[in-house]
Amino acid sequence: MKSVLTTSFDDIRPVYDSEVPETIEKLLADDKFRKAVEPIIKPMSWEQLCSLMRSCETVNDFQSKVVYPVLKRLIQKTTTEMKGFNWENINDGLSHVIISNHRDIVLDAAFLNMLLYAQGMDTTEVAIGDNLLIYPWITHLVRLNKSFIVKRNVPMREMLETSRHLSEYIHYTIRERNQSIWIAQREGRAKDSNDRTQVSLLKMLTLKNSSRPIDMLKALRIIPLAISYEFDPCDFLKAKEFQLKRDNPHHKKTPADDLENMLTGINGYKGRVYFKFGEGINWKLDQLDLSLSKSSLLEAAARIIDEEIYKNYIFFPFNYVAYDTMTDSTMFQSEYTSEDKKAFEAYVEKQIDKIQLKNKDWDFLREKIIEMYGNPVKNFIEVHQTT
Repeated sequence: MKSVLTTSFDDIRPVYDSEVPETIEKLLADDKFRKAVEPIIKPMSWEQLCSLMRSCETVNDFQSKVVYPVLKRLIQKTTTEMKGFNWENINDGLSHVIISNHRDIVLDAAFLNMLLYAQGMDTTEVAIGDNLLIYPWITHLVRLNKSFIVKRNVPMREMLETSRHLSEYIHYTIRERNQSIWIAQREGRAKDSNDRTQVSLLKMLTLKNSSRPIDMLKALRIIPLAISYEFDPCDFLKAKEFQLKRDNPHHKKTPADDLENMLTGINGYKGRVYFKFGEGINWKLDQLDLSLSKSSLLEAAARIIDEEIYKNYIFFPFNYVAYDTMTDSTMFQSEYTSEDKKAFEAYVEKQIDKIQLKNKDWDFLREKIIEMYGNPVKNFIEVHQTT
């Protein structure tokens, strides 16, 4: 660890190095963990994994010996290319809060840390909602892999104190431990890829001292990050959820749904995956009018983050086809071929075919999947028209 350990955040923090061996034993004793990981670690056997995990004495050991090789195999199997861009924006020896758009429940942060590790840089701590901690083994595994817990299901009267506690942890981690953090720009994924930073997230980040919101954001040295997947393996599950919510406004995902999304995202084909860092936002925060209300300042900060993410998207032919399809235009026809267009149409039909619903609305589902691939282009155009 990078500073004196504190017990103030024991309820949400990742595992300390001294706790690694006992956490590994808890994992290896859990049959559900074995069942989940055995298919992913092949050709490694369960016995080999046990031996490897027991050789880990620190969090860094676990990431380098276990997580990195497993992710490397997964990347080889499910992507054609994975790259990071604009490393100079974060390679300054300082800690940062990296705020990104959110496409995949597990892999956004895992791939980011894989890229950082390959660059010889320290991996980030990762914010994870407690709604995803469906089984004890998931809690042990994510805490062992530098995740801290965002408590979502707390009574309303406790919400402010819970959020302040999280804010204090993030500030402590950035300022005292010089440890970078990754956090998604919103609670849950933007199912239609219309990425927007939630003002409530920024409000939480300022709760350490809410009377000085911009100073609190500046203290975190926020770096926006744009994540671009060529294919989203969960696109059909997201479309299905849209119809379920349309047909029943009270529809709520179950833990089984979350698990299906996690496994589909991990195992599904993603094509090319790119991570592109934007510029730090402090110089833009300095230009804001501090006489504005707190809510206006936070809304302005959210727009600054969004614009930086939109500017750094990387697009593929399917994104351009989707945008032209949803806007009934030919604006980007030079960016794709007629074969690309046919391939996209066939892809959308194939994904809809996977959806199991009694009263399946093909037209609605098609529209939703097209939006998922077209909305990033729409946002990119809008930011370039206003800047």
